[in-house]
Amino acid sequence: MGLFDIFRKKKNETVEQEAASESTEILSESESNSDASEDEQSTAVSENTSAVTQPMMEQVGLVNEDEAKIWQEALDKQKISTPQLTETETETETETETETETETETETETETETTEQQIYDAGLKKSRTGFADRFNRFLANFRSVDENFFEDLEETLVGADVGFDMAIKISDELREEVKLKNAKRKEDVRDVIIKKMVDLYEADGINEDATMNFAPKGQTTVILFVGVNGVGKTTTIGKLASKYQKAGKSVLLAAADTFRAGATKQLQEWGERAHVPVVAGKEKADPASVVFAAVEKARDENYDVLFVDTAGRLQNNVNLMQELEKMKRIIQREIPEAPHEVLLVLDATTGQNALQQAKLFKNSSDVSGIVLTKMDGTAKGGIVFAIRNEMHLPVKWIGFGEKASDLREFKPEEFVYGLFKELVES
Repeated sequence: MGLFDIFRKKKNETVEQEAASESTEILSESESNSDASEDEQSTAVSENTSAVTQPMMEQVGLVNEDEAKIWQEALDKQKISTPQLTETETETETETETETETETETETETETETTEQQIYDAGLKKSRTGFADRFNRFLANFRSVDENFFEDLEETLVGADVGFDMAIKISDELREEVKLKNAKRKEDVRDVIIKKMVDLYEADGINEDATMNFAPKGQTTVILFVGVNGVGKTTTIGKLASKYQKAGKSVLLAAADTFRAGATKQLQEWGERAHVPVVAGKEKADPASVVFAAVEKARDENYDVLFVDTAGRLQNNVNLMQELEKMKRIIQREIPEAPHEVLLVLDATTGQNALQQAKLFKNSSDVSGIVLTKMDGTAKGGIVFAIRNEMHLPVKWIGFGEKASDLREFKPEEFVYGLFKELVES
């Protein structure tokens, strides 16, 4: 789906939500009026009842026994009819409560539908502002489409973390397209550039699978997490453990980062929060021995998912890569199809350094997907384009904050809309 199709779709969704909101308000007013009418009727019944009993009894005065018997019978009949009225009121209250519950459920569904867009909107606020500022500065110097224009464009794109290769590709493809579109106004030039970025991003993602790969039902899924220290690897594992545990899966964690001080304790704290057990070894223990113990436990006790935290010393450290390869061999010896996912965790704020990390880990770890953390920080957003263009790896998860709920499945449409919505006229 192209950029402007996305914006048109989002605009229509917004209009539909506003219309639904108006309908709800009208319905609420109607129900309020109906309730008021029922209250008036109830008051009228009460007044009539009072008029039948008290005033007439005063008029009659119960002067003799026969009249007393007649009035006693009338009062008895009235007592019988009163509970019936109460039952009717109770039924009405029950119906009202049911309607209220239904409305609450509907509101919850609406909130669920809009939450993802709102989270992406809020999470990408800093990235969106930085991206817009960078492009606006570039367009402020725009005079005509010449060589200086394309040089400035390339610098702007590289500065936005889209990567050198993609910046050159966009620049080359725009040379003819800008002329064909006869773009002369700044707004036209801006729209052509961003549309080309999204078109290339879309083309690079053909046949890309961003879903999580799981083992067949009844078997343990093993997911290996790799990445350098400080990117949020252990925190990501804790958040995913919490998510899958709440989804009803039995989860086990393996603390195989035995070299970083505090790594095991940090994972154990996440395990306690998520009510998920953690397999750990002694400090400085062989990481492969921890993985072996965890895989055996997961398989023998029929855990649904095993998350393996790994060491993250310098990404070009040969020993680290050898350790990762050794872990993989041990896992496959016990569960031949595993690991089902190797997720590389990258700090989005590190820009081109993250891209270099991705290249080195992909060459040694058979990385199947990316987790981008700290997108709510100073990340420029373009790193998502660079990863797909140069690595051809799917971003599977994206982190917008510290809470477990801030880690979201990556949705390209929401990301593109959240990043460009203040630049493109919908």
